[in-house]
Amino acid sequence: MRQKIAFYLEDIETPTGKIFNLLITGMILLSSVIFVVETYPLPNHVRINLNTIDFSILLLFAWEYLLRLWCADNKIKYLFSIYSIIDLVAILPFLLGVADISFIRVFRWFRILRFIRFIEGKSLFGRTINEDAEISARILFTLLAIIFVYSGLIYQVEHPVNPKVFATFLDAVYFSVVTMTTVGFGDVTPSSEAGRLMTVLMILTGIALIPWQLGDLIKRLVKTANQVETLCPTCGLSSHDADARCCKICGTKLEKLAGS
Repeated sequence: MRQKIAFYLEDIETPTGKIFNLLITGMILLSSVIFVVETYPLPNHVRINLNTIDFSILLLFAWEYLLRLWCADNKIKYLFSIYSIIDLVAILPFLLGVADISFIRVFRWFRILRFIRFIEGKSLFGRTINEDAEISARILFTLLAIIFVYSGLIYQVEHPVNPKVFATFLDAVYFSVVTMTTVGFGDVTPSSEAGRLMTVLMILTGIALIPWQLGDLIKRLVKTANQVETLCPTCGLSSHDADARCCKICGTKLEKLAGS
């Protein structure tokens, strides 16, 4: 039973695996939308309903985390893996909620990082993609994740002390975008030390991650430019290095096209 559950937790090919992953994806999106909507003025009954939905999603995330931990062969290794740490941060408000610690609300914004699990290897949310699309998806996700997470964190620390400037999540997004793009209009600025710290960390994170992934894309484009169209008669792979004599997938001898 444990092995079967572990298979479906990671599977993206079978209908059951796809349905499970789509449900997790939908809950992450819904949870993120709730966070954003709650930064706007809402009637009390609407806010209560949103909190109930969010708490239900959090319970499901906690159940999934415990299920993955139970299925892991090496539990110590899993506990310290990047996926486990992200999942743990995502459910931290639930684990610490009984202590009524106000700062734990900032951890909710990290829940969007759970999408990393679905942009891995040669798949994107369960669909097979080529290497160019994989790298492009990672760059796009990195950019959006940096803006979303840091906008949420800046809003969380700035709104209580600077409510007129950071009135809603959109104000924080506006500030993050103009800061990340180095435009810096100066009409929206953090006033607290925590807000300034978040701004510095956001800039450093963007400088560290985005050029690194752009470098992977450039190397891929250079590699693609050095490849020629040579169809493998066995596996059908059409892109090979210019000096390749055998298919890099199946090893079949290649017949060079005239003029190539």
